[in-house]
Amino acid sequence: MDSRSARKHQAILEAATDVFLNKGYAGTSMDDIAKLAAVSKQTVYKHFADKEKLFADIVLATTDRIDALVNLVADIPADAETLGENLNRLARQFLTALTQPQVIQLRRLIIANADAFPELGAAWYEQGFERVLATLADTFRRLTGEGLLKTPDPLLAAHHFSGLLLWIPVNQAMFHGSTQHTAADLDRCADGGIRAFLAAYA
Repeated sequence: MDSRSARKHQAILEAATDVFLNKGYAGTSMDDIAKLAAVSKQTVYKHFADKEKLFADIVLATTDRIDALVNLVADIPADAETLGENLNRLARQFLTALTQPQVIQLRRLIIANADAFPELGAAWYEQGFERVLATLADTFRRLTGEGLLKTPDPLLAAHHFSGLLLWIPVNQAMFHGSTQHTAADLDRCADGGIRAFLAAYA
């Protein structure tokens, strides 16, 4: 793909993301996407076979953003003195990444179309959140081996960790539309979640 074609491809992806998030899958047309991307509908079809393929590419492309979060989880040092601080820092970044408005909108969109595209929803979960959970489990297993945590079931501990952090802000955002959490809101969720996690597993 030459640079001009690559630019058009990216413009179509960005336009489609905006339209899908604002109009939903059923309400989006390839004409809408072409207009926002400032290209012809023929050009859109040249890059993407149909609306379903374009939607799938957008959804799965967002899982790449999880890489940074996975790396943060894997890099937690085995240091007893800074364990709480390191987990709290991770929790704050975890919350910031997963409560971004676009992430919440995409989550709603995937859930709304789960019956129509069950494989897509499963792939998004497996390539995104499930990767984070698996890395958390590996990290908790390592920290348990170092004597810093007590996690007889590291994967269950990973689910508890994420649930303690995300239950309140994500559910609020999912059901309250455009809810924006302040830094203080996320700090409170991070602090409380880590205190509860360490009370159970330290």
